[in-house]
Amino acid sequence: MFTAILRYRSAQLALAVLGLVVLLAIVGPWLAPFDPLEQDSTAILSGPSAQHWLGTDNVGRDVFSRLLAGSTVSVLSALQSVLVGFLLGVIPGFLSVYLGRGVEWFTLRLMDALITLPFLVFAVAMTALLGNGLTQAMFAVGILIAPAFYRVTRAAALTVANSQYVEAAALMGATTRWIVLRHAVRKVAPAVGVTFATMTGASLVIVSSLTFLGIGVVPPDPTWGGLLAGGLQFLYQAPWSPVVPALLIVATVWALNAIADALRDASSTPRRRPSGDKQDLNEQGQDKQEKIADVV
Repeated sequence: MFTAILRYRSAQLALAVLGLVVLLAIVGPWLAPFDPLEQDSTAILSGPSAQHWLGTDNVGRDVFSRLLAGSTVSVLSALQSVLVGFLLGVIPGFLSVYLGRGVEWFTLRLMDALITLPFLVFAVAMTALLGNGLTQAMFAVGILIAPAFYRVTRAAALTVANSQYVEAAALMGATTRWIVLRHAVRKVAPAVGVTFATMTGASLVIVSSLTFLGIGVVPPDPTWGGLLAGGLQFLYQAPWSPVVPALLIVATVWALNAIADALRDASSTPRRRPSGDKQDLNEQGQDKQEKIADVV
């Protein structure tokens, strides 16, 4: 599957962008030339220079250092919310298909209730209840994106459960656990992967929105959304300040969506084979034998 994704040029560029973002998230705080919290009253709102590559903010802190330090918090917060949504959506999605009507009815009603909750209002309520912090806010976001994972997993698992080869395996005595591990997980994985990439981009936007509003982050900790908000407050004095944080957010979200599109295309496009030769006939025979072996 990874090789199939690399055939798309947009996916290659997206992987390069994501590689840079991951690198910033891992080693960004150690690459910062200045302390991201250090203030310099003699260099307030100074422009880009050899000393301060992206200038300074309203209290003289180096913007480039804060951007590097904030990469770790922003990326990890987005991944945290996606992992929470993944666990709360994928597992109930499988259970609703294979554990009977009672579990199906309960999980469907629960996910329908979560869909009706507005993102920002629920995140604000959770931070007010549990305390102001990105961990609490991202846990709330993870709960709200769980229905997306649930519906995708349930739809893909239903397709597998109603297929003829799964019915044949059940008639031959295969257990539900064997069917799920042997067939369902492999068939559901591409659809869940597309949702994972898409929701990661959406979670990054939500993280930036919350930190832009000052929710979930304790000042003066740097985040991409906080840098964007600080730059917009002093846009007249320093019009260059919000440019790089905004471009970084946009580029990361675009890369994640490009990976999701490439994964969707790769999983839905059948492999092309040369027709009319012995190699094609041999490969078709091998495919049939593999399907028979899966059922047995």
